[in-house]
Amino acid sequence: MADSARPAPPAATRRQFLKQSSLLVAGTTLAGTLGSARSVHAAGSDTLKVGLIGCGGRGTGAAANALGADANVKLTALADAFPDQIEKSLDQLRPNFADKLAVADDHKFAGFDAYQKLLATDVDVVLLTTPPHFRPIHLKAAVAAGKHVFCEKPVAVDAPGIQSILASVAEAKSKNLAVVSGLCYRYDLPKRELMQRVRDGAIGDIRAIHTSYNTGTLWHKGRKPEWSEMEYQMRNWLYFTWLSGDFNVEQHVHSLDKAAWALGDVHPERAYGLGGRQVRTGDEYGHVFDHMAVVYEFPGNVRVFANCRQMAGCSVDVSDHLFGTKGTAELQKAVIEGENSWMYRGTKPNMYDVEHQEMFASIRSGNPINNGHYMCNSTMMGIMGRMVCYTGQTLSWEDCINSKEDLSPAKYEWGAAPTATVAKPGLTQFI
Repeated sequence: MADSARPAPPAATRRQFLKQSSLLVAGTTLAGTLGSARSVHAAGSDTLKVGLIGCGGRGTGAAANALGADANVKLTALADAFPDQIEKSLDQLRPNFADKLAVADDHKFAGFDAYQKLLATDVDVVLLTTPPHFRPIHLKAAVAAGKHVFCEKPVAVDAPGIQSILASVAEAKSKNLAVVSGLCYRYDLPKRELMQRVRDGAIGDIRAIHTSYNTGTLWHKGRKPEWSEMEYQMRNWLYFTWLSGDFNVEQHVHSLDKAAWALGDVHPERAYGLGGRQVRTGDEYGHVFDHMAVVYEFPGNVRVFANCRQMAGCSVDVSDHLFGTKGTAELQKAVIEGENSWMYRGTKPNMYDVEHQEMFASIRSGNPINNGHYMCNSTMMGIMGRMVCYTGQTLSWEDCINSKEDLSPAKYEWGAAPTATVAKPGLTQFI
């Protein structure tokens, strides 16, 4: 759809977005309806209404996982910046979940303010699956509106975003609302059992972790002459740091999360690294890097060596190796070698399904899951890694978590979009 044909929401700054989100509940009676609804949900006999905010591939996949996870779930509202994404998502869901789709035309919302309109409906649970930049804004609004949340990874692209998320998950806990993270490996049964054995001392004290997420390239949707720069960047959000956080935040966060999990979800004390773009150098790749390597220093002189790469034609390595005083563990294979050798031999349900199954079960039990701490900690590790690679500096956790760098655009409107040059280590300044 050309920009001239698209309904244009009023321009808004990030600060105005957050203020509007906080006011969403003011004109509603959600407190009363949600209070009675939760008592019914705990009995497990009613239908939970789900809303999807972000109708791309991951969002549609999350909706499918949610619809298949519980017998009494219906999708009742969708929101996306782009109307065509809403219809595409429904078309993909319809063959397998037609009986669980109850989306009226007036519950399809498009534009920058679409999330606000969806949250004003009677949905019980929202799936937040837009580009990561919008996660702090959307989570704040969802919690203010009293909704349970599935929150896709990563949860922010800068330190101010992390601070916002931390406040939102604390509020969610006080309201007894679920916040389930899209860091899906935490819901993978083989990895859970391996991690339990590691915590029980199977490999002794962890001295080092080596984790890699070296893959090929991902999708690119090209450019159409009728698209504004903002639309072009949002449709190709992977390649713009303000939207994705760069690929070590957007993708490699899974590996960093597994390392943090093994170490008890404490944060590193400092980090240093290197990175750049050697192959993906064209304008179509925005300003993100294509390779990074970061060393994270944890308490007790423990090191995490984290590598990631997105380049075509190279070997693929997605692996996590834990090195302990009594043995080693390979997380992806769920294998321990050493004094307490072991291999997982149990069932292996789809972890994407399990995270939604456990979310709905926790809501119905009246004891909702809150994954807030680790999803913030692991995302901040990714942001920290980007900071040290972009600047070439050794930075402490306190430096990074207190960074004032805000990657938000001046306005949320169709037209111009943030411009940034490719970072140059040693020249790019830490903010």
